[in-house]
Amino acid sequence: MGSGARGSATITGVIVRPALMADVKEVAALERRCYAEPWPAAAFTSLPENPSVFFAVARAGVDGPLSGYVIGWHVMDEAELANLAVEPAARRSGVGSFLLDRMIDDAACRGCARLFLEVRESNQAARRLYASRGFEEVGRRTKYYRSPEEDALILRRG
Repeated sequence: MGSGARGSATITGVIVRPALMADVKEVAALERRCYAEPWPAAAFTSLPENPSVFFAVARAGVDGPLSGYVIGWHVMDEAELANLAVEPAARRSGVGSFLLDRMIDDAACRGCARLFLEVRESNQAARRLYASRGFEEVGRRTKYYRSPEEDALILRRG
């Protein structure tokens, strides 16, 4: 991120930096606003200190409100985008793209040759974003999502 994948970076008043334990409560609240099947708050608590996880937050200014977050797992030479969420009022402002790019940069710094993710088939905005970053459909998980029931598309980059 910015000068290095693990530091902070900015876009038009938004700062992206590694997540801290102090961010977890707001991240969990944003997760509940964005997803029909949100991760439980406890799922986020071990992530800020895990060296195999890229967990970054976007904030409007240094101490401003949370605009979004991204989580990526890394195992050997592969990475998976586990979660990306943007505050509804901040969508279409470039925050999601910037967060995704930081995760991609971090994966490259770790030597990851391939990145994977799952996305709802109906989520056209996310699919366009991922396609713009070179992700291509490589599979499908039938009835992966429950609320509402829907297939997940498996996308790969690299």
